[in-house]
Amino acid sequence: MAGDSTTIARPYAEAAFEVARDKGALDAWSEALATLAAIVEDPQIAAQVGNPNMPGAVLRDIVLGICGEGLTGEMQALVRLLAENKRLVVLPDIARLFEQQKTAAEGLRRVQVCSAFAISEAEQQELAAALKARLGGEVELTVEEDPSLIGGVLVRAGDIVIDGSVRGALVQLNNELQF
Repeated sequence: MAGDSTTIARPYAEAAFEVARDKGALDAWSEALATLAAIVEDPQIAAQVGNPNMPGAVLRDIVLGICGEGLTGEMQALVRLLAENKRLVVLPDIARLFEQQKTAAEGLRRVQVCSAFAISEAEQQELAAALKARLGGEVELTVEEDPSLIGGVLVRAGDIVIDGSVRGALVQLNNELQF
């Protein structure tokens, strides 16, 4: 389902990004989308957003009522459109995709690196340099340990996934052998 919601969210995120960039309001939109995502992820609101019998107008009024006057006309229009189409549930994905576009526009790629073992500062710098060359821009690494990888690293940069882990190789082998 995450892939489906990302597919649904992508055009909204792209449109929001275009509006925000044209208005010179990337930071304001980023903040507003993060707030809207937090609202629809609240357990009480999420139960209502996920209720197919809840009218879109009621959901729209709830979300806009919580935000108060903190949203511009374009932001309110986005909420109205999502509520009308019963897609408020994808707001967290819209916020995430918007942030990815904003980061890319700023020339910075956020890269998550999972390693089976601790990575030294020198190794991190070497990896950052290699990823900078591969991705064509500055990178900001977030490194975490995951012993379940057994060995190697798993790198995620937006839609790009580089799985150099032993676990990944075993999964691939398993798929090829059809176990």
